[in-house]
Amino acid sequence: MGLLFLFGVTLAAGLFFLLLDLLRLPYLSTAKAMLNTTRTEKKAARSLEAYLMTWAVKLAKLIRMNEYRRHRLKNVLKATGMNMEPEVYQAYALVKSGVILLLAIPAGFVFPLLVPVVVFLGVMVYFKEIKKADEKLSAKRASVEKELPRFVANIEQELKASRDVLAIIENYKKNAGEAFAGELTMLAADMRSSSYEAALTRFEARLNSPMLSDVVRGLIGVLRGDDSTVYFQMLAHDFKQLELQRLKGEAQKIPPKIRVFSFLMLMCFLFTYLAIIAYEIIKSLSGMF
Repeated sequence: MGLLFLFGVTLAAGLFFLLLDLLRLPYLSTAKAMLNTTRTEKKAARSLEAYLMTWAVKLAKLIRMNEYRRHRLKNVLKATGMNMEPEVYQAYALVKSGVILLLAIPAGFVFPLLVPVVVFLGVMVYFKEIKKADEKLSAKRASVEKELPRFVANIEQELKASRDVLAIIENYKKNAGEAFAGELTMLAADMRSSSYEAALTRFEARLNSPMLSDVVRGLIGVLRGDDSTVYFQMLAHDFKQLELQRLKGEAQKIPPKIRVFSFLMLMCFLFTYLAIIAYEIIKSLSGMF
């Protein structure tokens, strides 16, 4: 039995490596290096991710999508820092969910009732992966929009002394948050290498935020020579009101959380009093007998 098991393992390994050579798949170290170049996170790619990405690149050649969807997905991937083609992104979601769906085959022999669970899990993984870019973009947009009121107030003060839009952006970049500082860095580099208005338009299109569109419209007005001081004063007032509404919304979410802990504290006090009363009753009864 030991020899049969060893023979099966070596045969499977040999067939696996022959299949890799026939399909001309890259080595694991090469796949990891390629995957790490497309990531903005500091965490290195795992071996499983490298294998999945390798298969996704092969499958991407068979995927077709219309021009509008491809262009939109490409902009979303670029804005979130996921440096891959839209076809590869969709193929990666299909491969990852397909690997989970393949587990339904052995599950059907071992425990058939587990097959629907595996299929449901595979479908859920696909939708989670296909929406990951949009979720990252939404989180990044929310992070940037939190800083826009302070950015607009800074522009309002800077316009009193200077109308150099690039200098205003670079000065604020030093005190901005991580997400917004990265966007301002890209904007400053784009403004140096091309037209200021075109760079601001691309900056607006990357995040697709209505609040950011108002800011960009005012900055373009400054570049065209308009007196935008009053515009940014009104914009700072409106953004301040929006910021107060957002803070009130976050504050309204806190009381339900506090209510749970308050209830737990009340129950602890009640149990403490009941324990003392029960102890005194037992003590008095033991004295009587």
